Amino acid sequence: MLHLNKVHHIAIICSDYQKSKTFYTDVLGLTIIREIYREERESYKLDLALNGVYTIELFSFPNPSQRPSRPEATGLRHLAFEVNDINETIDFLTSKNIVSEAVRLDPTTDKKFTFVADPDNLPIEFYEK
Repeated sequence: MLHLNKVHHIAIICSDYQKSKTFYTDVLGLTIIREIYREERESYKLDLALNGVYTIELFSFPNPSQRPSRPEATGLRHLAFEVNDINETIDFLTSKNIVSEAVRLDPTTDKKFTFVADPDNLPIEFYEK
């Protein structure tokens, strides 16, 4: 049987590197591990950590192709972060001019959650602990 230890990282390709870098660092609070410009690919690669754990690779490429990313589109559905208080999270996001969807209740766990969109309209979920 295959033994998986944990999710190692999530890779995201963005269309506007500076805008996405600001969203993932200044808004979501991820910390930069390293930032590399790969001249031969005209591409940035930004390694980000959440609470000291390597989590996200943010890539930029010239003219990346578009793909549907709504939660119900085929492919990766969304990226979810656990939060302690959904209302505090929404208040903070609102202070950064980020609009969240209406709070939903998970019928299985009775936990609250909501979605926002990153600068490329990728769905980001916040799920209350």
